[in-house]
Amino acid sequence: MKAILKQGATLATALLTVTTLTGCGENSSTQQTVSPAAAEKESYNLRLAHTWPTKFPIFGDAIHNMATMASKMSDGRINITIDSKNKHKAPLGIFDMVKSGQYDMGHSASYYWKGKVSNTLFFTTMPFGMTAPEQYAWRYYGGGQELAEKVYAPHNLITFPGGNTGNQMGGWFQKEINTIEDLQGLKMRIPGFAGEVLAKVGAKPTNIPAGELYTALERGTIDALEWVGPSLDLRMGFHKIAPYYYTGWHEPATELQFLINKEKWASFPADIQEILRVAMRTAAYDMYAQSQHESAKNWASIKTEYPNIQVKSFPTAVLQAMKSANDTLIAERSAADPLAKEIIDSQAAYLSTARAWTKISDQSYFQTVEALK
Repeated sequence: MKAILKQGATLATALLTVTTLTGCGENSSTQQTVSPAAAEKESYNLRLAHTWPTKFPIFGDAIHNMATMASKMSDGRINITIDSKNKHKAPLGIFDMVKSGQYDMGHSASYYWKGKVSNTLFFTTMPFGMTAPEQYAWRYYGGGQELAEKVYAPHNLITFPGGNTGNQMGGWFQKEINTIEDLQGLKMRIPGFAGEVLAKVGAKPTNIPAGELYTALERGTIDALEWVGPSLDLRMGFHKIAPYYYTGWHEPATELQFLINKEKWASFPADIQEILRVAMRTAAYDMYAQSQHESAKNWASIKTEYPNIQVKSFPTAVLQAMKSANDTLIAERSAADPLAKEIIDSQAAYLSTARAWTKISDQSYFQTVEALK
């Protein structure tokens, strides 16, 4: 184990000098010239399917970044062919395709599988839950990864963090939300546990792939939607149809995922496993940094380029109703499923410790800086 960890540290250091990003083309591969020494060793050709459209920014960048790193660090022995949803035509089918071995790897979001394995949704984000730094700390050091393995192992799958968007916006609405009654019957694209919360307060949640969102909103198939935030939302054009842009409550830290077929993973030697592990972890972190950068840049453009966007926050009474519904649903899930209870209790216990530090560090710092202006 010490040898593997040492090797991982060496590989991570090597990233500083060898990593470059590739484009996000359809059915792309990361093949490169292989050295004579590497040519004598076995090569590993993998196929990866993801949920996102071809050349989709940020999410797609993370996938190609990972594949490029894996190829370079393995001296060309690892070659990953990447298929977008435009190729395989099943954006919400990644779980099954990787489980069955149709694809060796996948990239998507864990909460998309709640209809198949309900406990998967806890590993993307939870309403009123952890921020990205808190969630990463829980995942890597607080037992979160071990719980994820417990959920996915029975399905011939291994999962790793795949990149975080940070705190997401609460969505685009065609009408203002002033009371909880305004949510009654509202058709909204919103996945995960947040969708269950909205259903509890009378809305009609649904999940729609990214490439279909604008058309669904334009044609009235849905009345509102949440996607990500300014890092990706503005280029989608939602503001042309729904001018009210609400701040978030439902996804304070949205972690995407890499999925790997468990049997395929077991067939790799230790060095190949470690190269993939380091490449996925580094690409996930890079996506978080890229998301932060793009959101900051695009948020700054709203006032000058999109003056008709009206940024709103949900009224306190609406948030209180959603928080109450959230607490009720969590209690019900915990009582009905021992593994769900184990995950919920782990997250709650970790958050109770981590949030105190977040408040004294980040929140106090923000307050200090604001007081000096």
